This record gives sequence, structure tokens and C-alpha cells, in this order.
Amino acid sequence: MSPLDSVVSIRLGVLTVAASFMLLEYLIGRLAHHDLHDMRETAATFGVAAGHSLIRGLEAAIIALPFMLAYEHRVFNIDAATVNGAVLLFLAVDFVYYWHHRASHHIRWLWATHSVHHSPRRMNLTAALRLGWTANISGHFLFYLPLAFLGFHPFAIVAALAANLTYQFFLHTELSPRFGPLEWILNTPTHHRVHHASEAECLDKNFGGTLILFDRLFGTFAEAPEGKPLTYGLRGGSQSHHPLRIVFSEWSAMIREVRGASKFGQKFTILFGPVTRRKAATTRPRSPENGRTIEAPSEG
Repeated sequence: MSPLDSVVSIRLGVLTVAASFMLLEYLIGRLAHHDLHDMRETAATFGVAAGHSLIRGLEAAIIALPFMLAYEHRVFNIDAATVNGAVLLFLAVDFVYYWHHRASHHIRWLWATHSVHHSPRRMNLTAALRLGWTANISGHFLFYLPLAFLGFHPFAIVAALAANLTYQFFLHTELSPRFGPLEWILNTPTHHRVHHASEAECLDKNFGGTLILFDRLFGTFAEAPEGKPLTYGLRGGSQSHHPLRIVFSEWSAMIREVRGASKFGQKFTILFGPVTRRKAATTRPRSPENGRTIEAPSEG
């Protein structure tokens, strides 16, 4: 079997497992009478996911070039096939992911892409598939480029990041218990629900991928509020179920603001300054009694 065939087989296997868990989550929610899914939102998510997969496939060869160039000028030779090399790569990817993710919440040029992922109003496994199409326009790949320069092979970086993101797929659910002492080390569904929540105390918290240790180390960790239902979604405006509007909403808003600004400094700040459109309670909180959604007033 060729390397390409192996990649295709692994990808199909992962997709099959993911689809099985999404179906299982949906069935459990229906049987338990929990309002876990909105079919219009889920359909929109699948539309966004289809576009994301197509675009990433078309971009792959282009994005590979700077990684191969960086690897050609690597400082070290780090063999990720060894135990030490694999552990080092795992920690390095998770560390870079933390800072990449954190920056994506604070720099508007990056948030324009990442905001797509925070747009679902329900926390379920399908939400993991709602990813922006413009990651490489935002320059997300630049965060991982130094790993190739350090000496990790680009294929190893891609594999480690894919494993990291596959793990994160299972974090997007409300059907999960706490995991005891592992909650201190690993990013878990409990921690990731906080990350997606729109309450003030939850904003810009829990950026970790596989581990939650970097959040604890750098002061961005937050526990889930005790006995308080969480809300999810973005601040302002009405929710769209059109994939193109979901993907380009923040870009459109940003471009309108740039066109309305008269000075270069203002335009630059709009594009690369701090995020001002935050998540808020325009979403519908869950009733702690029965898990069903209840209406909440909009906060602009």
C-alpha cells in the first residue's frame, strides 16, 4: 500500500468512527429528550464542513512548499519515529496549538476564520466540523512552520496535528462525565464546553488542544461554573444557516469597517488589532432541569 493509500484509508476510518459517534450522540439525545441538535444548524455545519474539506485539499500542495523549504534548512534532525522524538513532537504541537488558538481569539485577522467554529449555538459533535475556509489566508500555518525549521519532518507535523484535532472532535459534546484526576492534565469535554461558552467568566479560556496544562501554566484556565447552564454562540446579529454567510460574516464586517475608516492606522487596527465582536448571550441557555433550551434576551 502506497503512503497516499494509507492516508486515504486512515482518513476514511476516522470519518467512519466520527459519523458513528455523531449518530450515537443524536440517538441518545432523542431517547433522553435532550435538545442537543438543531437540524438546520447541523445541515449548515455539514455544508461548511464540505467546503472546508474541498478547500484544504486544493491548498495542500501549496502549503507544503514552505514547510519543505523550512525543513531543508532545519537546525536539528528529530526523528519522530522514536519514543523521545514522538513525545517531543506531541508536546511541541500542543504548545504551538495553544498559542495559535489563543492568538485566534485576540487578533481579528485570525478571529475572522476561527469565529466560524464558535458560531454553533448547540454543543454537540457536529460542531467540531464547523471550521473556517480561510485558515491559510489568515496565516494559521505560519504558527507551525518553526517546527519544520527545528527539525520535525512536515509529514510528522501534519500527522501529530491531525491526531490532536481528532482528539478534540470528542470534546464537543454535553454527553460526558468528568474524568477525575485526568481533568487536571487533559483537555476534556468539561473544559472545552467552557471554551465555547459565552458567559463573561468563560471568554478566552481553555485554549489547549490535547492538554490543559498550558492553560494552567499561562493563566487562561477556567473551571466550569457550578450548577450554571452554559450558553454558546457569537455576539450580535441573528444566526444564519447559510454556509457562505457563516464562513464570511466576520470577513464582511471587517471589510466594511476598513472601507469606512479614513486613516491607515485605523484600517490596520481593524484588521490586526484586538477582537471586539465577542461571544455573548444571544444564544439560548439550557434549562438545568430538563436540558431543553429556553429563550434568553439578546445583549446586542
